[in-house]
Amino acid sequence: MAQIKLEFPDGSQREFDKQVTPLAVAGSLSNSLKKAAVAAKINGVLVDIFRPINQDAKIEIIKNQDAAALEVVRNTAIFLLGVAVQQKYPAIHFGEKQANDDGFYLDTDKPESQISVDELPELQKDIAALIKANQPIERKMVAKADLQQEFQDDPYKLALVNAYDSVQIPVYQMGDYVDFGEPALLPKASDLKHYQLLSVAGAYWQGKSSNPMLQRIYGTAFVNEADLQADLKRREEIKERDHRTLGRDLDLFFVDPKVGAGLAYWMPKGATIRRTLERYIIDKEVAAGYQHVYTPVLMNVNAYKTSGHWDHYRDDMFPPMDMGEGELLELRPMNCPSHIQIYKHHIRSYRELPIRIAELGMMHRYEKSGALSGLQRVREMTLNDGHTFVALDQIQDEFKKVLQLMLDVYHDFNITNYSFRLSYRDPANTEKYFDDDQMWDQSQGMLKAAMDELGLDYYEAEGEAAFYGPKLDVQTKTALGNEETLSTIQLDFMQPERFQLTYVGEDGKEHRPVMIHRGIVSTMERFIAYLIEMYKGAFPTWLAPIQVNLIPVKNEVHYEYTKKLQDDMRKQGLRVEIDDRDDKMSYKIRESQTQKIPYTVVIGDQEINNASVSVRRYGESDSTEEDISMFIDSVVADVKNYSRSGK
Repeated sequence: MAQIKLEFPDGSQREFDKQVTPLAVAGSLSNSLKKAAVAAKINGVLVDIFRPINQDAKIEIIKNQDAAALEVVRNTAIFLLGVAVQQKYPAIHFGEKQANDDGFYLDTDKPESQISVDELPELQKDIAALIKANQPIERKMVAKADLQQEFQDDPYKLALVNAYDSVQIPVYQMGDYVDFGEPALLPKASDLKHYQLLSVAGAYWQGKSSNPMLQRIYGTAFVNEADLQADLKRREEIKERDHRTLGRDLDLFFVDPKVGAGLAYWMPKGATIRRTLERYIIDKEVAAGYQHVYTPVLMNVNAYKTSGHWDHYRDDMFPPMDMGEGELLELRPMNCPSHIQIYKHHIRSYRELPIRIAELGMMHRYEKSGALSGLQRVREMTLNDGHTFVALDQIQDEFKKVLQLMLDVYHDFNITNYSFRLSYRDPANTEKYFDDDQMWDQSQGMLKAAMDELGLDYYEAEGEAAFYGPKLDVQTKTALGNEETLSTIQLDFMQPERFQLTYVGEDGKEHRPVMIHRGIVSTMERFIAYLIEMYKGAFPTWLAPIQVNLIPVKNEVHYEYTKKLQDDMRKQGLRVEIDDRDDKMSYKIRESQTQKIPYTVVIGDQEINNASVSVRRYGESDSTEEDISMFIDSVVADVKNYSRSGK
């Protein structure tokens, strides 16, 4: 038989008969390797252990403890899930599937009604039965035409088959169930031991909202039980922190697709958090020399054509509104052209620079429905936006001032897990950026020099710049482990040029300013989602929608005194409510803890007689008796200090 040459990761080479399988190769090396082998990489491509090798190649045997084995395990779980689903519902159709870092999913479409989450435990048992039976999984090559015939009644699988360019397609089969594609599977079904079906959710076919909605079944699988249990524990923690769940349970906000997908309705408690945050950031910015403005949410589309946003972000903008007589108004997708108009409204002098303009500016983005998610991806948002107009020699000083403002805000919110990313244009693909090589070299160098001068660690990312200039992004880790951009500082030499911005210099001549875009806490929507998950809904006292919950022991006896206490605390600027419902005391205290209120205060005969209050702090099981005046002072101090430890 013809020979082929295989090269191993250590660089050594050996000859084998053509059609040799990775399993046979592993066995030729050692029995222990053969027992541990679950797959192989041939020229870097993951393949199953029985795949014949027909040509010279680089080979790496994947053992059950290798990182790549996880993908094989999850591919096998998808396959067995498909077998179980088809056995239970023979008329079901199958869409896309994927194994990824977070587990796996399989899209299904059942004619009568979709698979519900209540059916997952039974499907899990069906998979266990398949594993126990250990029926072989057969792999073969099948003609594309034959698969088209086989799946003629399944529009989704037929579309996937039609997408193949080759006339022969790899197929996996167990009994009557047939699937196709390149994923490597475990050698036998019984090798899948540690798996869990998790949830179901709607998913548009191929991610397009114009396509039918399928039912996506989510699951996960691991090589060993310890990793599975750790992952399930992590998922439970994520579930407890999910801002959408907490927003509902704490009655903070809601989004109802019936009245507008991606449009948040702020309930009184959520509105209180947002209002507190807005007042905080405005006060911070005013103290830092910013002039706060209000500008319209509508603007003539020509402004966005001048700024370049129309060319670069048109797909993310709502269609213009035709007002007649050639006037087209656009719901603004960003605020910078509006602030440019504020700057242009007066003749500016070098004595005024830097001019700092800020706004909590409402914007709109044309997000596809499939991309919307709670408060994190919405169609209407309010950005904590600011633009500073500076002379060239003021850039580095202003950059450092903005950065210091960011760090002060992070300190107040106890945000500590963040990193700095300097984002440059892609030098190999400059077409999508403003065409001025000198500007890019100069501005990128300025940002780098400022970071070096401050002695801050950062990493450089080519291709991540805005189309008009380089930027510094502050990347934070969310409580759910995701990375997102919380703050940004962007240099812009382009828009001052396009809008013909000028200031009168000391020499009496006109000069071009440089524009600095900056956002400290992103949008109100995204930042509050971030905070809900970071605090797990238990907001620090200064942000909590209800800071103190007063509970009279008996309404007919203690309510009047309790009401006076509420009035006194409200005069101190505190947010205080009275729970005077006709429920048991234990229930009301428990409910106060469930709502994550920082201070729960009980008032009865003893408290009135002693001019005291019985206080239970959130998360604590015991109450303490405290002097009324001292308690109020402590809560006021808690708010004033932004609820930081070490007061």
